[in-house]
Amino acid sequence: MAAKGLDTIAVHGAGAEERIAGAVVLPVFQSSTYLYSGESSYESLRYIRLNNTPNHRSLHGKIAALEGAEAGLVTASGMAAIAAALVSVLSAGDHLLAQRTLYGGTRELLAHELPSLGIECDFIDPCRPETWAERLRDETRAILVESISNPSIEIGDLPAVVRFARENQLVSLIDNTFATPVNFRPIEHGFDLVLHSCSKYLNGHTDLVAGAVAGRREWIEKINRRLLLLGGCLDPHACFLLERGMKTLVLRVERQNASALRIAEYLDRHPSVARVNYPALPSSGGHRESKALFSGYGGMLSFELEGGADAARLALPRLRIPVEAPSLGGVESLVTRPATTSHSALSPAERGELGIRDGLIRLSVGIESVEDLIADLQQALEAD
Repeated sequence: MAAKGLDTIAVHGAGAEERIAGAVVLPVFQSSTYLYSGESSYESLRYIRLNNTPNHRSLHGKIAALEGAEAGLVTASGMAAIAAALVSVLSAGDHLLAQRTLYGGTRELLAHELPSLGIECDFIDPCRPETWAERLRDETRAILVESISNPSIEIGDLPAVVRFARENQLVSLIDNTFATPVNFRPIEHGFDLVLHSCSKYLNGHTDLVAGAVAGRREWIEKINRRLLLLGGCLDPHACFLLERGMKTLVLRVERQNASALRIAEYLDRHPSVARVNYPALPSSGGHRESKALFSGYGGMLSFELEGGADAARLALPRLRIPVEAPSLGGVESLVTRPATTSHSALSPAERGELGIRDGLIRLSVGIESVEDLIADLQQALEAD
């Protein structure tokens, strides 16, 4: 049989689905524990915290198949996935290289929490691979990047990350939340571990928090052993909701790709807009190189108005369709200023170094009519 397409995998998984009691949809197994059946190891006992209920196992297989990985693992949140992966890859005395333009929560973890475990981190410019060796140490063990950065919507030199990791025997980790496997499949390009906040596009309905890791089986087993001791398991009902949301992943992302491009092009032409960050725009850094890797650029864009923070504060309340709220990736459009939400824990100076000015607006494009969204943006930008 020919290899399955992503849309088929998103609906049915990688193999034949088990039809429990004839149910077309996998039921919620809301049981914390299961009968002992002679299991020979602690990890093989069936128990919710061990992430091995039927709901967990189904998701593990589907996420691995979507990313083209040997194995997958779901977690209680995106941060649980990132934290569990990093503390499994790194130990006290180790050193990490990480993209400087990361999600605020990830940056906080690296800069302020991992050092207490004896793990140090240096931040690098993902677009300047010629500078990475300057930060390399004998203790460096891994490199972490995002496929599309939050909130600068930047794509670094991802092939160079893979080459650099292999040349220096580093584990390469990539947060693929913004791109999703619909637009980019990092494993196929040589990355070792792929991370997701499933709360965003994989679920797509703004009604749960979850995370995922995919990669080589040996790494996933190691991360799972650490995760089950840290207690970062996903509740079976959340597993059920996530799997339901994933069934429409390809349809949603393809729509969001198309709508975000049209909105980015509109904003790029608007006289009140000073700058638009969206990788499909020719003016965006890395546009030409990323075309060979990405099949689309997702539903996230950010922009700044000519009037800066004051103009942003006036424009956001005028919007009628996008909801002013943090998070992203849902069927409804969301808009926020990262300086007051995702990156508020950073100091103004730290945000400034990352190009996150107080007036930066981040828009998560949903599946509403793109004509309605553009008309709404127009009235908000042009109101007296």
